[in-house]
Amino acid sequence: MSYILTRSSQISTPLKLASVLCGTRAQFNFLPTRLLSSYASRNITPKQVPYTSDSHPQFKRNKQFKKITPADIKHFKNILSTTGVIEADGVHITEEDLLPYNQDWFQSYRGNSKVVLKPRTVQEVAQLLKYCNQEKLAVVPQGGNTSVCGASVPVFDEIIINTSNMNKIRAFDPISGVVTCDAGCVLENLDNYLAERDYIVPLDLGAKGSCQIGGNISTNAGGIRLLRYGSLHGNVLGLEVVLSDGTILDNLSTLRKANTGYDLKQLFIGSEGTLGMVTGVSLLTPRRSKSVNAVLFGLNSFDHVQETFMNAKEKLNEILSAFEFWDESSLHYGQTLTAKNYRVPFDKKYPFYVLVETRGSHEDHDREKLDTFMEDLFNQGQIEDGVIAQDASQFNNLWSIRDSLGESWGGGMPIYKYDLGMPVPMLYKLVEMLRERLTQHGVLGPQGPAKDVTGFGHIGDGNLHLAVFAERYDQKLAALIEPYVFEFVEKHQGSVTAEHGLGIKNSSFIGYSKSPAMVDTMKRLKKVMDPNGIMNPYKVI
Repeated sequence: MSYILTRSSQISTPLKLASVLCGTRAQFNFLPTRLLSSYASRNITPKQVPYTSDSHPQFKRNKQFKKITPADIKHFKNILSTTGVIEADGVHITEEDLLPYNQDWFQSYRGNSKVVLKPRTVQEVAQLLKYCNQEKLAVVPQGGNTSVCGASVPVFDEIIINTSNMNKIRAFDPISGVVTCDAGCVLENLDNYLAERDYIVPLDLGAKGSCQIGGNISTNAGGIRLLRYGSLHGNVLGLEVVLSDGTILDNLSTLRKANTGYDLKQLFIGSEGTLGMVTGVSLLTPRRSKSVNAVLFGLNSFDHVQETFMNAKEKLNEILSAFEFWDESSLHYGQTLTAKNYRVPFDKKYPFYVLVETRGSHEDHDREKLDTFMEDLFNQGQIEDGVIAQDASQFNNLWSIRDSLGESWGGGMPIYKYDLGMPVPMLYKLVEMLRERLTQHGVLGPQGPAKDVTGFGHIGDGNLHLAVFAERYDQKLAALIEPYVFEFVEKHQGSVTAEHGLGIKNSSFIGYSKSPAMVDTMKRLKKVMDPNGIMNPYKVI
């Protein structure tokens, strides 16, 4: 595997850059293959973790919620038929069979739901929610169950309404680029559909092979394309949502300008299924780029990372599509805890790495911009080493390095993990200060439970993925990490979750990012939209 190497000592003539074209169906296969959310793809064996109700005793089951009865099951089968109801009866369907629905992606949370409902239409969802609301049966809306904060699994015995059978693409307008589809469409399948029409989903996640667009919207998922295309708050044009009482809000608008009254769809983007259940979406999609490049740099400081980002915004501007960074420690765990088949094409290790991706419509234009960008970086001493992908294999290899960082979080080693939003200058400062804090208290190093503090993330949108890898979970270590991390975030006007959501994991920390007045307003809104509180209880607030 031979890359174009770009070292400062070799810069004498303009660089010859190779672009990866991805404008056709066959060329689409050149794009990075993202990690799947299945246990098999992470090379780990599924295990039954303790029930969340046992491991998190602060959660108390709401006594107003009824326990499910045979009469309820019969009613659900009348709506969905027997094929749409998966019931743990202890004989044909066991508790273990429901584990993929009850347990989260990171194997941190486990509910005890006895029934999974799989509707095929919005009308069926409406009937199910209307009945559950009348009977005070709590429900958890669930898509691909790839949430990393426990948002899509029960805490107790809530009924799971899974959208996997709602997977139809309803319409596509090739002029405006608006696609309308069911909430259960898998993100990668939707992207493949659009690729055949020279369009692209403005969202790319590590779990794209399993996550569903309805879940992406309900959590306002971020991912690597946010720098280029913005968040789902801007790209979602319309939603079809079922409220807790069965009311269907049909707002599948395909208009980019619709300034009539309140923009109700924004309430459901990022609400994690606590206000209603998303069943359909109309999404604005951009044209698929004809010229794509990936460049990996080695840098000696986070200051150089920031300087490189500023330079990228200036020199690459409209073709800049991703700017990812990670430290050497994150790379170490990505290499040792995952089954990724990749290599870092440098002769030496660097404290920091940056992966830059560009997407444009004109290869020669992109090459000229990249030439200027790279030469400036070397001349100014911001980067030590760099490689440019020359073909699809190298392109995939560079992105596999980045993908492995998130995958290592599910690699079986005890880990304290955080998804934080902060001003870019403070992103890595937290990693350094936490590392120093744990060292001073004797819990980080060969003799302590903590082995390393790592950081990687999306520079373009101020998103840090912070992790403390440990040999075991330890109370003293945990007390030194929390609430220190959240107090740091609060001090710098950050967010306790940038793209993963609150779910079970972060709901108790909302006060570090939102004022009491804002939290109170959220609670009042929840009461109005879901007066019986049946929608995804114990989450968010």
